[in-house]
Amino acid sequence: MSLRVVFMGTPDFSVPTLMEIVGQGHDVVACYSQPPRPAGRGMDLKKSPVHEAAESFGIPVFTPKSLKDPEEHAAFAELNADVAVVVAYGLLLPKAVLEAPQYGCLNLHASLLPRWRGAAPINRAIMAGDTETAVQVMRMEEGLDTGPVCMSETVAISENMTAGELHDQLSGLGGDLMVRALAALSRGALGEQPQAEEGVTYAAKLSKQETRIDWSGSAAEVHNHIRGLSPFPGAWCEMELGGKRERVKILRSSLAAGEGAAGTVLETGSSPVIACGSGAVRLDQVQRAGKKPMSGADFLRGASLSDGTVLD
Repeated sequence: MSLRVVFMGTPDFSVPTLMEIVGQGHDVVACYSQPPRPAGRGMDLKKSPVHEAAESFGIPVFTPKSLKDPEEHAAFAELNADVAVVVAYGLLLPKAVLEAPQYGCLNLHASLLPRWRGAAPINRAIMAGDTETAVQVMRMEEGLDTGPVCMSETVAISENMTAGELHDQLSGLGGDLMVRALAALSRGALGEQPQAEEGVTYAAKLSKQETRIDWSGSAAEVHNHIRGLSPFPGAWCEMELGGKRERVKILRSSLAAGEGAAGTVLETGSSPVIACGSGAVRLDQVQRAGKKPMSGADFLRGASLSDGTVLD
């Protein structure tokens, strides 16, 4: 049965779910997304990926800065939706909005709840060294990601997987999972499982202050930090290159043999090996300021980085 859906989302992660819902023949009567933001060198206003995708399907798009206004509540209720689907929208939904659709609001969340409730579950799972995560359909409540879980798909996190790779995998799986949940909802067969009360963790929004690499951590901690922030915002350090300090992003790393003072370059053979508080990491892909990502080997060909150099 086709459902009357309001879709609420903003970034690239949300787009596959919108496309799957449209592709399954549901009637997406409106889309809510974050307002256009200044972007690029000219700082022109840029619509969100969901905004652009919705317009390509001819779906009306609304971009309120807040949903707290009673007028917004009334406008949302007038859409007469069967269900709202929320995927990384970026605004809290007040009680009046949560209760407006006939079957409530379903949220697609990228973690194994109750672990990593909040804004950055993909990054935090990798940064913490988790070996598995999930994408889940959850019925929304007023609390932050506290609602019962309706459907779940578990995903393994491999040793060298980056946040970008996990993002793309969960995004694709999420679209399929949500349309299965909508199909079950239309049949009256969508079950719910309350979240466990133990094991709750929060995935705080990433801050600029935590992107700098702390070489005093163990090799595993440094490696997880690098891949958890790759490709965006990117973990970085400073190096002495060409007689001046330069900030370099590290996009890929791997665990390597070696010991030494934290931050010391141990090897400059095929690619740089850097000592950590214990163990070492190999820099497999880096990005210098204003340049494209390059392999560690290509980086060494154009950078005078010698054994014994200490990175900050």
